[in-house]
Amino acid sequence: MKQRGFDPETIKAEEARLEHYQDGLELCPIIEAAFADVKLGGGVGLFEAQGLDDYADLATCARYRADDEKDDWRRIPSESLRRCNSSLSFFDAEGMRFHLPAYLLCDLRDEYGFGMALCLSQYYTTSPDKFSLLDSQQRIAVRQFLLHIVHDPAYDYDRPHIERALDEYWIWPSEPQPRSAEPHKTAGESDSLAIHCG
Repeated sequence: MKQRGFDPETIKAEEARLEHYQDGLELCPIIEAAFADVKLGGGVGLFEAQGLDDYADLATCARYRADDEKDDWRRIPSESLRRCNSSLSFFDAEGMRFHLPAYLLCDLRDEYGFGMALCLSQYYTTSPDKFSLLDSQQRIAVRQFLLHIVHDPAYDYDRPHIERALDEYWIWPSEPQPRSAEPHKTAGESDSLAIHCG
């Protein structure tokens, strides 16, 4: 960038952005491990949720559901997640547990474009059951994601909501976790919390 004439501040900002992006990618294996064996079960599917958003009739929603991925959330393309960004508002607890890791990874890989702050920092106040099926390891993964984006300039507007959600809802589970669930330490996370969780 220096050779192309960019000023030092622009270069510094780009380097910080790249470092933040790379830190985010380090969270991907944690999220994948936490949600590895999750199936959709009887939960609301990705395109089925779009039908609910459109007030479609039961037959139409059933047709959408027939094409929904139900066994492996890793097979859901980023394009489908972008297209169905409003589905997050219409998932039940099973649907949220199944699709959430796909959305989180899509966002961390900079392939989403809509952000996850609203879902993770405000839905728990209006729809508290949406995250009710997440186990301790999955909640740790979500907390680590929020600790990552709270430092992202792209989430500046959402920072107060994210910080409140971290304090009020996405708190460390009280029970000890296996070493395999030890969270990725993110800037701003205290050592005492990491030790409590590890």
